Amino acid sequence: MSSIVTFLGKGGTGRTTSAIATAKKLAAAGKKVILMGQDSSPAWGMALGIDPSTEPQSVSANFAAMQLNTTVLLENSWEEVKRLEAQYLRSPILKQVYGQELGILPGMDRALALNTIREYYQSNQYDVIIYDGSGGIDTLRMFGMPEILSWYFRRFRGIFTESDIVKALSPFVQPISSAVLNTAWTTADITENTDNPASQMLEKGTEALSQGKVWGYLVTTPNPIAVATAKYLWGSAQQVGLSVGGVLINQGSITDSISADFAPLNVTELPNFDGSNWQTLMDGLPTIGEEIDTPQPIEFVMAERKIKVFLPGFDKKDVKLTQYGPEITVEAGDQRRNITLPPAWRGNSVTGAKFQKGYLEVTIG
Repeated sequence: MSSIVTFLGKGGTGRTTSAIATAKKLAAAGKKVILMGQDSSPAWGMALGIDPSTEPQSVSANFAAMQLNTTVLLENSWEEVKRLEAQYLRSPILKQVYGQELGILPGMDRALALNTIREYYQSNQYDVIIYDGSGGIDTLRMFGMPEILSWYFRRFRGIFTESDIVKALSPFVQPISSAVLNTAWTTADITENTDNPASQMLEKGTEALSQGKVWGYLVTTPNPIAVATAKYLWGSAQQVGLSVGGVLINQGSITDSISADFAPLNVTELPNFDGSNWQTLMDGLPTIGEEIDTPQPIEFVMAERKIKVFLPGFDKKDVKLTQYGPEITVEAGDQRRNITLPPAWRGNSVTGAKFQKGYLEVTIG
């Protein structure tokens, strides 16, 4: 199965350069690599030394690159939507709407990029997929999208099932679906079935994160603002379950302060890059994309009835904890994460919480 690598950090710290150098290094080691760039400007192709294309284009042996053009991705996805409509409806109506006329709504670029990454991930054409995106909170929300959507599906399916309107209309769902959709859906299929393609897609996306198939690397300079941004993104990555494998320092040296800020992550100082000598930069990179021992975002200590949530880069004042039934919601910065209590703890409430040394420690009564 492929692994996915992305780079996080403030703009101008060398994320794209690090992504390209990583792709070159892995390809030289015999890995089949594809680099996906979200930057639609000519600068991205110039950094690679190619004319950017919306289809995989060979850069060198084992190394392909493609530019994620949102309008093209939208057109392709719209054709698939129309195909499904024609498959399930006797009188499709979307055939009169063309992908080429659709505008881009906020958030579409991330959703379409994630879908493209998913398709290549499941195809197993490449050993490593490197995503060169914005490198900020938008990238993290993109990778966290499967878990968040899965929560929405689970939460509202239960509410939908208990709705008086659904109960009243239940006898009519099957005949209506047969007449309109030419299928035999029932209320149970809508409210209980978790084997549909959408649910399976979300589950696979969540598994990819939890099983360590997706890695993020922090890129920063010694500049205090860049360091603070990287620390914030580290903590935010934990909130979506994205493993952070290490820190890359550009345009400067590692200091004791920087090492302490990012402990226990490995911090690597990269050599100066003049825009042409890729080999020197490649040699300076750490091993990327392989499983390493990093703190887990969440740990259940069953014997002590405690949950330990790793939130580096945040202070106590940045963290908020609430409980709704069998779920605990942790808010840190601009991210929220819902944690479902183990079955043995259901029906119990939070009896204590403390935040120290980057960990939120929650006790369940």
